[in-house]
Amino acid sequence: MRLLREHCDNWGGITFGLAEFHSNNPRYVIFSHTWGADDQEVTFKDIVENSIAARNKAGYAKLLFCAKQAADHGLRYFWIDTCCIDKSSSAELSEAINSMFRSYKNAAACFVFLADVSSYDFRVDNRCFEKSRWFTRGWTLQELVAPERIEFYTKDAERIGTRDDLLPHIVEATGISTEAVQGCPLGYFSVR
Repeated sequence: MRLLREHCDNWGGITFGLAEFHSNNPRYVIFSHTWGADDQEVTFKDIVENSIAARNKAGYAKLLFCAKQAADHGLRYFWIDTCCIDKSSSAELSEAINSMFRSYKNAAACFVFLADVSSYDFRVDNRCFEKSRWFTRGWTLQELVAPERIEFYTKDAERIGTRDDLLPHIVEATGISTEAVQGCPLGYFSVR
């Protein structure tokens, strides 16, 4: 497993590097988000090449956000799919997809970044949470049920609650049963 970590460069700026673990992964947080435009997400290649141009991409703010959240939780490592998976390798991409549930399950926490929900809108009408594009993705189900701890943040990086805090809204947005969202063993449910 590849994990990101923050570094300081020689000029006091922040850069990000990758650490690879083949067993005994350290504790890490995982970042869940919707992708922006392809040319605005920081990629595995950007991280490996320590691309200065990556700092000008909109997605760079997500790295800064996730690094801060990891540090605030006393952790050094974090995982973001766009940066940690080499999508140019079909074998690696396939393995990453097949092990995604385990990656979320083993994370100390999952931070969900809702790029289309502002703090203001949430305070005015918290149903905007249920309408977030994040709930329409194919990965949402496993990202909701696999991690032990999930925290939701607005595009302004304001924490709006945990999975437990927002449970009625999550059930309304997804149609997933309360028991499944709360962590009832998956074997309890039919495939349908």
